[in-house]
Amino acid sequence: MGIELKQQGSKLQGLSALRAQYEPQIPPALKGGNVKVSKGDNTTAADPSDRLAVSRAYPHTYGQPLVHLVSEDKAAKHSTLRIGVAFCGRQSPGGHNVITGLFDALKSQNADSVLIGFVGGTEGIFAQKTVELTNDHLKDFRNQGGYDLLGRTKDQIKSSQQVNDAKAACEALKLDALVLIGGTGTNTDAAQLAESFLESGCTTKVIGVPVTIDGDLKNQFVETDVGFDTTCKVYSQLISNICTDALSAEKYYYFIRLMGRQASHVSLECALQSQANMVLLGEEVANSKMTLFDVTMQICDAIQARGEQGKNHGVVLLPEGLIESIPEFYALLQEINGLLKQDEDIDVNNISSRLTPWAAALYDFLPIFIKKQLLLDRESDGSVQLSQIETEKLLAQLVDTEMTRRTKAGLYKGKKFNAICHFFGYQARGSLPSNFDCNYAYTLGQTAYYLAQAGLTGYLATVANLKQDVSEWRCGGAPLTAMMSVKRWLRGPGVSQIGKPAVHRTKVDLKGKPYELLTQKASSWLMDDLYRNPGPIQYAGAGADLKTITLLAEDNDYIGKVQELCAYLDKVKEIVKPGCPGEVLKAALCSMASVTEILTVMSAPSFRGRTPF
Repeated sequence: MGIELKQQGSKLQGLSALRAQYEPQIPPALKGGNVKVSKGDNTTAADPSDRLAVSRAYPHTYGQPLVHLVSEDKAAKHSTLRIGVAFCGRQSPGGHNVITGLFDALKSQNADSVLIGFVGGTEGIFAQKTVELTNDHLKDFRNQGGYDLLGRTKDQIKSSQQVNDAKAACEALKLDALVLIGGTGTNTDAAQLAESFLESGCTTKVIGVPVTIDGDLKNQFVETDVGFDTTCKVYSQLISNICTDALSAEKYYYFIRLMGRQASHVSLECALQSQANMVLLGEEVANSKMTLFDVTMQICDAIQARGEQGKNHGVVLLPEGLIESIPEFYALLQEINGLLKQDEDIDVNNISSRLTPWAAALYDFLPIFIKKQLLLDRESDGSVQLSQIETEKLLAQLVDTEMTRRTKAGLYKGKKFNAICHFFGYQARGSLPSNFDCNYAYTLGQTAYYLAQAGLTGYLATVANLKQDVSEWRCGGAPLTAMMSVKRWLRGPGVSQIGKPAVHRTKVDLKGKPYELLTQKASSWLMDDLYRNPGPIQYAGAGADLKTITLLAEDNDYIGKVQELCAYLDKVKEIVKPGCPGEVLKAALCSMASVTEILTVMSAPSFRGRTPF
């Protein structure tokens, strides 16, 4: 069902109009349009224990080769393509540039090619609600925030009926390719569609693009996601302004909850940028098995220590997913989810008697506003709406109670504790994207076109070496199956697998360099008020091309290292040719035997990241 989008003169004003004129930078491989898709070695699943499960679930798309884009001297004629595109996840700054990059590449190679937008995300796919995109449609959405060009839905492609509806839409529209824009759930759906289409004989290819503000679609192929840079810059400015206010008034503690359901990447980056006094990462809490009491005491101890130095103010950051990282809260949420699936009439007055004693004790302890929020309608995947649970207010209330107790007991002699709470969730999703996100998204959009043009399916468009200048970025694609894993309750040999293979969210690495930076500075930031204000996003001048601290700290040029290894192997083949000296051959055999033995041990399912020595 085709619909008409209004086409009229530009409605943009102010900074939006100026941003529309920005021309995104692209890597050398994409310049000139003479692009070749070069195939590398076949891929595998990152975790050896998951390889069998992934290969069985995705027999048609597992093990496909890594590909990279290279510039050619000779132009190749591209056939006419019909490509569909949809926003399938939450809004993320830069998402529009994925579509404009895709459109520009498509039209530059063949003016007769068509880009079809699905209006309303996955629901638009199922209902075949489409619009043929033109430059007139796109001119007011270049370098703009939000997803208002096409809109989106939160629904996933889960049931066989939905897969069939998506297939029917692709076949009815005669699509050569379908590009899905979103995070881990979206790209798991993309992998499933690619596999199902191949199995059923549908010729539409499926390509994914990593776009999510949470920054949790990270792995060896994906260094960061479109939108994360902008989001963290928006939040960090707001946090830094509040830090300055806290320092000025000297009587408030600000509790600020940030986006990040199962991973705390946003909170970590914002802490590094603003240098707020304290940040509670869900990964830390889960790793240390901290209870709600432990978390409360940690905050209270920090407030008391600052009070002894005459400081009665501060800023505390926490991710929205913190509450799920607390063991007893996680257990409570699981029980509530189970009850809600059985009975939708549960309310705050009748649920306690239906919980286990431990869960009931925690539920009864909670303030009424949290109880109500725990029973709100679930997300499309059945999980609790964490953005609606005011964890910051809960912690502020518990800390207030404890600090009052300490004051009466003579343990705390500072000023009365006063808390102000904020939730920074939706303030960044419609922000004008940073230069980095504009460039990155546009590059991914163009890359997605060349992957589709090459007839690839079940791939994620990737750009590597992002910490360097755009001129050094490397474009390519990685099979989605190479990013998949299977969730388990426990780790170790013989542990049963839970659930289907999927592209899962990557949590903050507590052994990684960004977290190491935080731990090195945490004590001084806690006590010394070394607040840093990065200011608003800059679109021109010296600060316009600054990247996130986590991206710069991580040395994650995985693709570059793969290419470096290939170069070494080629060099060995060149040196050790038949006819080379015997001692050269002997040295090569000895070295290769040792390397092979070590890599065999490290690649075994029972190894799971331990040192072989």
